[in-house]
Amino acid sequence: MNNTNESPNKSKIVLNPATILAPVPAVMVTCQGAQGRPNIITVAWVGTVCSDPPMLSISIRPERYSYQLIRESGEFVVNLVDRLTVQATDLCGVISGRDHDKFHETGLTIGRSQTLQVPIILECPVSIECKVEKEIELGSHNMFIAKITAVQVSQQLVDDKGCLQIKNAALVGFAHGHYYQLGKQLGHLGFSVKKN
Repeated sequence: MNNTNESPNKSKIVLNPATILAPVPAVMVTCQGAQGRPNIITVAWVGTVCSDPPMLSISIRPERYSYQLIRESGEFVVNLVDRLTVQATDLCGVISGRDHDKFHETGLTIGRSQTLQVPIILECPVSIECKVEKEIELGSHNMFIAKITAVQVSQQLVDDKGCLQIKNAALVGFAHGHYYQLGKQLGHLGFSVKKN
């Protein structure tokens, strides 16, 4: 099957429409139904959708075990992944919580949320607690749009002045089937117009 076409631009090739936006965050989402143990699902379809109030979205296939848990509880936690948790992240993306206790099998530690019944993952540098506001059916995935109710960060990411130093988190991104540790900072917001 030919999936390339001629582009009107000589230096480009046209591919079929695909989910090729990259990099995207690799995150472990924790969830828990009214009955049963906490679960973890690895999600790459995640993003910020609003600043005020702070909101984000995750998209999950309805056949996934975690989908029903999130629908039931209306809560989830987005746990950002670093280089130390990337192997656990991959495992949580390829086995199902229907058949596996992912906290037990990965050795990850259950922590308490500030605002939810759903746990956080203590090994993750950032945990974003979310309450579902809306669900949208899209096709292969359903999107949960959620309000951020609290954020917990590892102590070593906060400096003496109380400022978050996210650059020290060794965060991981996902691009076309591969995990990458984020690297060198190339600039900051507004650096292109800042006067020397």
